[in-house]
Amino acid sequence: MATRRGSTEEVAIAVFSRAPLAGATKTRLIPALGAVAAARLQRRLTLRALAVAQQAAIGRVCVWAAPDARQRFFRALHRRCGVELRSQAAGDLGARMAAAFAAHAGPLLLIGCDCPALQPADLLAAAAALRDEAAGGHDAVFIPADDGGYVLVGLRQPQPSLFAGIDWGSERVMAQTRTRLAGTGLHWLELPPLWDVDRPDDLRRLAAFEEFAAWSR
Repeated sequence: MATRRGSTEEVAIAVFSRAPLAGATKTRLIPALGAVAAARLQRRLTLRALAVAQQAAIGRVCVWAAPDARQRFFRALHRRCGVELRSQAAGDLGARMAAAFAAHAGPLLLIGCDCPALQPADLLAAAAALRDEAAGGHDAVFIPADDGGYVLVGLRQPQPSLFAGIDWGSERVMAQTRTRLAGTGLHWLELPPLWDVDRPDDLRRLAAFEEFAAWSR
């Protein structure tokens, strides 16, 4: 069982992002947007996710970059925002997330860039779940996505078994993760679900999301 930590402990944030390269990112949106516009959307989503992570001010922020941190976009982020950069590991999404948690000592929240509805308050609530101020304390915290995945996972310490054998990209991700959690004996909390932008149908919701439109002008 993990040692309980003080309520003032820093909780770091890992932002998983893919470089906004036309034809290589947001590929499921290319039929609706075209390759160039899909890449531009990826850039906007990444910038917003990074801004939300920094505004939460709960700990250091690191961008985990794919295909690697040498990409021009990520180097510009480092110069502009002073953010730490790391290259994502090889393997499927689960292997890459497990590697990010293994590389960090202490509680960590991991988010992607697909959820424009994510707010600093959501990160604060997730961080609280990993601290003593959460009733009973929690070993893990999730924000489910309404498509069956999740938009945030936070862990007090690495738990590589949570990320193995999951059907990533499917509507079964959160359900399979719950089954895995139940078998580990970990205490976890699920915060209210949010929506993300993965498929063409999600673009209508994004277009109606006034906050994102105003932010990205």
